[in-house]
Amino acid sequence: MSEILTPATIELGARLDSQEEAIRRAGKLLVDNGNVDERYIDSMFEREESVSTFMGNAVAIPHGTNDSKQWVEKSGLSVITVPDGVEYGDGDIAMLVIGIAGKGDEHLEMLSKIAIVCSEEENVVKIVQSQSKEELLAFFDEVI
Repeated sequence: MSEILTPATIELGARLDSQEEAIRRAGKLLVDNGNVDERYIDSMFEREESVSTFMGNAVAIPHGTNDSKQWVEKSGLSVITVPDGVEYGDGDIAMLVIGIAGKGDEHLEMLSKIAIVCSEEENVVKIVQSQSKEELLAFFDEVI
């Protein structure tokens, strides 16, 4: 997991004003790290139009559509903690935003591992309360 999630794709303690900003920021971390082409962000919004990526337990997992795989250079995750939460459509509040870009079918494995971690509310709380990128990375390394 360590090469998929790196300090460069983690943002702690973010203040986000909207779902759009959350998705754009999660996508930009992946773009800046060389995981995806800029066009992948547009596909993240397309995915959101067809189905919400809010997963419950204050977790949102924005990712692109199946057609967007052509813009994935290498699999990666971006993680943004939002301690004060951000409104994420339909009155849902996200405190953890995890952007996913997977080569081939890797996104399915990544999604299932994240779902296992985030199904426990106490895990989400610990991740959101991480004081350093290293602490957050260590949590994911242990769990995944």
